[in-house]
Amino acid sequence: MTPTIPQKARAAVIADFGPEFVLKDDQPVAQPKDLAPGECLVKIDYAGVCHSDLHIKEGGWGAVQFPRVGGHEGIGHVVAIGEHTVDSPVKIGDRVGIKWTAKACLRCELCRTAGEPCCAMAGVMSHGYGVDGSFADYALSYVDYVTPIPDTLDSAAATPLLCAGLTIYKALKETKPHIGNWVAIPGAGGGLGHLGIQYAVAMGLRVIAIDTGDVKRDLCLSLGAEKWVDFKTTTDLVKEVKEATGGDGPHAAVVAAANAGPLDQAVHYLRPKGTLVAVGLPSGTPVLTVPIGLLIIKCLTIIGSANGNRQDAIEALEIAARGKVACHHVVRDLSEVNAVFAEMAAQNIAGRVVLKL
Repeated sequence: MTPTIPQKARAAVIADFGPEFVLKDDQPVAQPKDLAPGECLVKIDYAGVCHSDLHIKEGGWGAVQFPRVGGHEGIGHVVAIGEHTVDSPVKIGDRVGIKWTAKACLRCELCRTAGEPCCAMAGVMSHGYGVDGSFADYALSYVDYVTPIPDTLDSAAATPLLCAGLTIYKALKETKPHIGNWVAIPGAGGGLGHLGIQYAVAMGLRVIAIDTGDVKRDLCLSLGAEKWVDFKTTTDLVKEVKEATGGDGPHAAVVAAANAGPLDQAVHYLRPKGTLVAVGLPSGTPVLTVPIGLLIIKCLTIIGSANGNRQDAIEALEIAARGKVACHHVVRDLSEVNAVFAEMAAQNIAGRVVLKL
């Protein structure tokens, strides 16, 4: 039986670039009779706050059709499924998560080769950007793209894994990890980075955490990082990172920091045949500056890694369900969304913030 669904509910809406979210209690809610085949309605319990949401809100990623409900990490329960949906992998009452990618075509070459995040449809159908997102009591999504949540995971703690966890896990996979290899994680104390430390340790990697401040240092070391480099207090970051690995440099750097500087530094401290993965997405159009001779002589690999596909999401959640990864987070109410974003803009958040709906 389909639960009773209100006509209108709460939402945090981006009305234009720059200003605060508009908190509404009269946001229209899709009704079961209006759902197309394959669509589902999710009653959101928790919504994660991501740095990408800040970029979108401030106009750093270009055009957005306003008004737009923000957010692309959410966990809740399926309350309606479109009529005539065939072979739905989820049913009403299931606990599921919604992610950045709301939908991909599943027919193109990219989708057929595990590249769903790069599908042209996925680029348009993105929660909180191309379609309405998770900062609302109810979110419209798709049965083939919502992710079942393992029973052992707490909803609030699992919510950030649907973007931050998935994204950093996929980026680490791009390094082709081998047990005992060193990986540097610039931005290690942030939402992406602190999860990256844990996924890396679960993969058998040794972690050099790069960030700044005592709070982030203590967090990173408590999560399993073996070495810490403070980029603000060090006099020679490249030298210090190399020394942390015995002089050769790490096998890989997964840059969770959302600016170009750490990428430029990484090519200098990576060991020969090292891999640089850019995953923290900056605002605007900063440019990576790499000496071509250095790139060739050191035989470096440079990879861009956006988001993970549906299988990556399942794997990321399963690792967490086995107790290998726990998101450092605080829960705030949806009504505090503007205060949270102000703190994020000031870089005063360690770990993640999850909004309770």
